[in-house]
Amino acid sequence: MIGTWVVGGAFVRGARGLKAVNRAVPCLWVLGVICWELLTPHETEVVPLLAAAPAIACASSGRRRCILLLGGASLLFALAPPTALEPDGDAEEPHAGLVSCGAILAVAVASYLTNGRRLRLVRELEQMRAVATAAQDAVLRPLPARLEGIEVAGGYLSASRGAVVGGDLYEVLATPHGVRVIIGDARGHGLAAISTVAAVLGSFREAAHDEPELAGVLRRLDRALQRHLRERALGDPSAGEEPGTPVAEEFVTVLLLEVGPDGETTALNCGHPWPYLLSEEATGAPRIRRPALGEVLPPLGPFPLPADLPAARCAPLHPGDTLFLHTDGAEDARDAQGGFFPLGTALAEAAGPGPIVPAALVTQVREAVLRHTGGRLADDIALLALRQESKPGQAPGQAPGQAPGHFTPRAN
Repeated sequence: MIGTWVVGGAFVRGARGLKAVNRAVPCLWVLGVICWELLTPHETEVVPLLAAAPAIACASSGRRRCILLLGGASLLFALAPPTALEPDGDAEEPHAGLVSCGAILAVAVASYLTNGRRLRLVRELEQMRAVATAAQDAVLRPLPARLEGIEVAGGYLSASRGAVVGGDLYEVLATPHGVRVIIGDARGHGLAAISTVAAVLGSFREAAHDEPELAGVLRRLDRALQRHLRERALGDPSAGEEPGTPVAEEFVTVLLLEVGPDGETTALNCGHPWPYLLSEEATGAPRIRRPALGEVLPPLGPFPLPADLPAARCAPLHPGDTLFLHTDGAEDARDAQGGFFPLGTALAEAAGPGPIVPAALVTQVREAVLRHTGGRLADDIALLALRQESKPGQAPGQAPGQAPGHFTPRAN
């Protein structure tokens, strides 16, 4: 999924540098204590400070071999005879060396055992992360790079730290009826909304192949959501679960798109932001606009769907045209001063002159959101880019007939 490597490269380099510093800290501690002991008067007893070295190694480097080496070196120095700089250092306190050795040995053993337990917990955590990653990928599957002549790229930013899935959803499928797309936003964000996302996506993945019309897909989504919300509101008494949020307070915004073989696009919108349309020009930067589309229905959940579902039919996507879909978290993202994220401006900067690359477009917008918010997200953000590939010998944007992006409503 796009997004992990964008800030991950700098993060990995910083983590490697921090790991090197952590490994050097306990060694520098031992060296400092030894120098202090040798260069100060014999009345100053600092050898017991060596007992902290194994504990520092346990907390910083986390390597058991390092704990043993530092503990052994500290014991050897504590048992060493008085130096020329402190000739009578052990004469006044003959048992001081034994006390220091006992303290060092006790701390080294405790650090060694603690580190063993820590390593077991780290391995368990890594296994849990692997399971969680597999579960999240099953809910929000990685998108293919290309489907039926359409380049696809998606990105996700979760408001929950450590999660890659939240309350936003998207999916792109190649079906007998064309390429069908869903992007949506469930009430709430983070891990609490994942069950709703799973219910909607599961229904879409089945209905998109079975239903010949988008209206049928939307009705299937509505029924699946209603079932899920009723089950969640009742809870599971046998498992000790309490009733959840009332059904009337739950909703999901959904935008459904269908792109035919000729590029003709049909849309159904239930309370979701309309996409941006980016049209490549022969020279210069692409045109970016948000077309005035058809009627917007209420979000799924609170109200029943009407008998007639007004869909919007778009003129065919011309080669080089790109639809950029997003959830409202992108436009609602704020900086430290409360300013909203300028999504249109970010799209213009990310697109630039020349052919549009959906993966690069999504990545750059995602980076811009992180810079704008300082990495502090109040809501999940889903980004999706769909680009109609150019045909051989045809320049981007070259197409006769109706201008791209002009939508007229129709009823199913």
